[in-house]
Amino acid sequence: MYRIILGAAAIAAATPAFAQSGQPTSWTGFYAGVRAGYSFQPGDGDERINFDNNLDGRFGDTVRTTTGADAFSPGFCGGKARGATPAAGCVKDEDSLDFGIQAGYDFDLGKVVVGAIAEAGYGFANDSVSAFSTTPASYTMTRRMRENYGLRGRVGYALGASRKTLVYGTAGVVWAKMENSFRSTNAANSYSEFGDDHVFGYRGGGGVEQKVDRHLSIGVVYLYTSLKDDGARLHVSRGTQPATNPFILANAAGTDFMRSHSRFVTHNVSATANFRF
Repeated sequence: MYRIILGAAAIAAATPAFAQSGQPTSWTGFYAGVRAGYSFQPGDGDERINFDNNLDGRFGDTVRTTTGADAFSPGFCGGKARGATPAAGCVKDEDSLDFGIQAGYDFDLGKVVVGAIAEAGYGFANDSVSAFSTTPASYTMTRRMRENYGLRGRVGYALGASRKTLVYGTAGVVWAKMENSFRSTNAANSYSEFGDDHVFGYRGGGGVEQKVDRHLSIGVVYLYTSLKDDGARLHVSRGTQPATNPFILANAAGTDFMRSHSRFVTHNVSATANFRF
């Protein structure tokens, strides 16, 4: 990521004739471009899996064994389980490269520039949570954000006599496709895996854009994305387990799983390049 940012700075430095020109520039007009960077996630080590073991639609039940003990007393981790027990550890959530295309229009009002941006992106960041049972066994739910689309407004301030440097803030809405998956070291129960989910949220941040030519601008942008993802469910039924299996004691049909954290969050830093018409 640092190489991308340094590369953008090098391009700006390599065009002194334009950057030092005393002629003021206008930001008004259409543009289209790309961004490439890195998305990472904040820590969520306190996440857990919630259970609905009587299938009344309300989560927060305790799954118990025939003796009344908590079947998930070994606990939870905010990552992907390495094995059947907490001692095996967990793999932290995966950050990833992130790419996007964008198009927009700016209105130059003098020193102030306002505009709107439509974007489409693709990434690989994923977020997992695991539960450990006394069997022993582990159960891991994973969500991965793939393609995402957004519409943002932005407000900026053009710096210097030539007004070729734009510092701006941006905010808007975002829609994304979330891929959900599940895995367990327990192969005896049966699992009804959920499909992909389409989620909505918001995105905001800020950046710097530098005109290096009449038709080219480059920059760096930070974006915070928060998506509401509370619809994913997993149903666990008896399978080949005996009638004493904890998942079917409260309701013979089984138990539902749900993640405790309803939002998928990423921080992204990207280099941008726009062609201005």
